[in-house]
Amino acid sequence: MGAIVLLPLGVDDAALDRCLAALDAGTAAGTAIWLADDAQAGPRAQAVIEHWLAHTPLQAEYTRRARPLGEVAHLDEMLRACEGLDVAVLAPDSVPAPGWLQQLEACFARDAAIATATPWCNAGETTAWPRLGEINPVPPDTTALAQACAALPALHPELPSAVTHAVLVRANARRRAGGLDADSYGGWNTALIDLSLRMAGLGWRNVLCENAFVCRDGEAAVHEGDLDVLGTRWPGWAPRLADFLMRDPLHDLRADLQRGVQQAIMPRAQGDLFPAPPAPPPEPAA
Repeated sequence: MGAIVLLPLGVDDAALDRCLAALDAGTAAGTAIWLADDAQAGPRAQAVIEHWLAHTPLQAEYTRRARPLGEVAHLDEMLRACEGLDVAVLAPDSVPAPGWLQQLEACFARDAAIATATPWCNAGETTAWPRLGEINPVPPDTTALAQACAALPALHPELPSAVTHAVLVRANARRRAGGLDADSYGGWNTALIDLSLRMAGLGWRNVLCENAFVCRDGEAAVHEGDLDVLGTRWPGWAPRLADFLMRDPLHDLRADLQRGVQQAIMPRAQGDLFPAPPAPPPEPAA
């Protein structure tokens, strides 16, 4: 069985609508997806979900808790329910480009030592494109972007940690690392960093899947006190992140993607300038 997509829901019904439409357009029909609601979605969002469930080509399930459990505890509960399965966790305001999940799964298939694969993102912190560490505008043409990503060589460079816009997490790595620490962290952002650092300590890799792209409006919020806990537990984390941002080891790869996007867009732009000649008239009947 392939990976299951896990979408923890937020309160923004417009963002959810965009996310679900992008999932339908860019994910293979029949893919398993779980919409998990920690008592967050309001009446409008629930109406969006109800309509989407009735029409989506994906194999979708929706669950809602009667009372909120908390972001990290809820995610940990969902991940434990997916025991034995690789899980792609999406942010509720994400917009996946076509082929995103297929490329993440192909990344896992190339190297069994990969614990987490994170795609590019316009607001992806260490995986941000086209400018590192910035909240870039959402790209206007995700189809051309997906084509350019797919054409990049599959190098899968190491990241300081996974990033929360979208991440595929390997089942056995998650099991060995012990899951999320809901007792120490209030937010998925820092809980994921902690989990991926524990995986790295066990010999696994946290990598960029340069062949996939998932858009997002902004970076994840950090819960109060989470960075203090992270810094105490992992004192080398902040210096490693700062070194990554200063050295920018993905600079050439981002430039290659920029050129690929320009080349993917160019034929269509030229087609607008030079329309195809009219078709010749049909041959007369004999």
